[in-house]
Amino acid sequence: MFFIFGFRTKAESLGWVPETCRVCGQSGSLLLIREVTKFSLFFIPLIPVRTKYVVRCQNAFCHAETRIGRDEARRLQAAVR
Repeated sequence: MFFIFGFRTKAESLGWVPETCRVCGQSGSLLLIREVTKFSLFFIPLIPVRTKYVVRCQNAFCHAETRIGRDEARRLQAAVR
C-alpha cells in the first residue's frame, strides 16, 4: 500500500489597497494576496499548514512582493472597506 501526499499553495487575491511600495517608493494601489499552504493526501487538501500575506507592487519595473503580518493585512482590508 502506498500513500500520495504533499503540500499545495493557493494564492487568493484580497483586493487593491492604497499603500506605498517599500522597495521602489511609488505610492498607489498594491495587490493584497493571501497564500495558504495545505497538506494534501491523495490530492485532497486537508490541513492548512501556513498562511502568508503579501502585497505586490504593480509598477512595471518593480513587481516586488513584500511579506506582511496578519494584523497589518486585516488593517489594510478594513481601510478599503
